[in-house]
Parts: sequence; structure tokens; C-alpha cells
Amino acid sequence: MDWKLLATTFGTLFVAELGDKTQLACMLMTAETRKPWTVFLGSSLALVLVSFLGIMFAQFVCQYIAPNVIKKVAAVAFVLMGCLIFFDKI
Repeated sequence: MDWKLLATTFGTLFVAELGDKTQLACMLMTAETRKPWTVFLGSSLALVLVSFLGIMFAQFVCQYIAPNVIKKVAAVAFVLMGCLIFFDKI
């Protein structure tokens, strides 16, 4: 197992998900239902499934498109979205 990749992936996702709308939704559901373990299990399974789908999609796409092209397309998409948000277009 590549421990460096594992730690990088964990750290990146942990920081990215901290305080986002998903975490706030889980907090709200827990406050409303008073069932923290059920909310934890449901949210954990959802995150695992979403991550799995993203990884499988990436594996499929990388068979046909070079990773450096995907990086460049993603970078352009993020800059475009940032500009649209900055100028209140979305």
C-alpha cells in the first residue's frame, strides 16, 4: 500500500469536507432526529459510494484521455467557475 498517497488523500478530503454543506446537513439531521449513529452510518456510506463512483469514472476516462489533458480541462473549468461566481453570474 502507498501510505503517502493514503495520507495525502485522507488529508485533502478531510480539509475539503470540513465545514462544507454536507457536514452542516449532517449536523442538522442529527439535531433534528437525535440519532447520531444512524446519520453517521448513512453519511459515511454515501461518501464511500460517491468516492467509489468518482474513482471508477476516473479509471474509465483515463483509458481514453491522458491525465495531463484531464488536469488542464479541470483547471480551466475551475477558473471559469471562479470567474462566473466572482462576477455573480451563478
